[in-house]
Amino acid sequence: MAKPMSRRGSWIRVPVFLAGLSFFGFSQSINPPYPWLSREEIIAPIQERIAPPPGYRRTMVEPGSFAQWLRRLPLKPAGSPVRLFNGTLKANQAAHHAVIALDTGPRNLQQCADAVIRLRAEYLFSNGRSSEICFHFTCGDVFPFARWAQGERPVVRNNRVTWKHRATADRSYSSLRRYLTTLFIYAGSHSLQREMTPRPLNQIRSGDVFVEGGFPGHAVLVVDLARHAQSGELVFLLAQSYMPAQEMHVLKNPDDAKLSPWYRLPESDTLVTPEWTFHADSLRAFATAEKSAD
Repeated sequence: MAKPMSRRGSWIRVPVFLAGLSFFGFSQSINPPYPWLSREEIIAPIQERIAPPPGYRRTMVEPGSFAQWLRRLPLKPAGSPVRLFNGTLKANQAAHHAVIALDTGPRNLQQCADAVIRLRAEYLFSNGRSSEICFHFTCGDVFPFARWAQGERPVVRNNRVTWKHRATADRSYSSLRRYLTTLFIYAGSHSLQREMTPRPLNQIRSGDVFVEGGFPGHAVLVVDLARHAQSGELVFLLAQSYMPAQEMHVLKNPDDAKLSPWYRLPESDTLVTPEWTFHADSLRAFATAEKSAD
């Protein structure tokens, strides 16, 4: 949710990340593609657990792209409930099809837009593109990871940001996580909507976001696409966190139980999801989003 400036297939066991080994097709020589995973988590990627509807095939994506990274996101075992940041069960357990194996953190911070930001930043970091990690606070000030990694820290007073050099340089993954925690305090759906580029619905891509900025607002992430072999119709999967901060999850389709969890492009001016109804013109793309290979 948006936060004002005043607010604070087959299961596999992942034993260890070893240099030179491959995890869902990625080299582990520098960074694992999903470094938050614990060493003993039992997981399966989206592309193995969630099959396309009959007659559809997953769209082609560029190797190493955000789209490929998203469809390989690890899922918890089938039937897993959604838990809040404090470990308690979410009240609404009817909205999700699957739970993404992504930690939420111990504070009520990683809500809807924050989870989208988290995944985008994690992707860029794991692909050696940390210099591109850059988001905005709700007040409009830019917050690049590059400055944080150099030891600079933002000081927020009266919705104004100044920078002070207060730490040693650190470009590690743990530094990224500390950067994100600070970002989650001062960013949200309002800032995310403003920094993204409008995308026509008929050009939807994996990695795009349906976002309506506000206090509250909401954001859901397009994590996969499939196309009908004859008609060419596109369907897509959506994932969200919500409020309070909770485990990210793949959403059910409340309007089409037979197609669920896949969604069709809306024919009306709204897209109905289990916990939010979006205007059809709310689709946005990251400025550096990759083109589809399909």
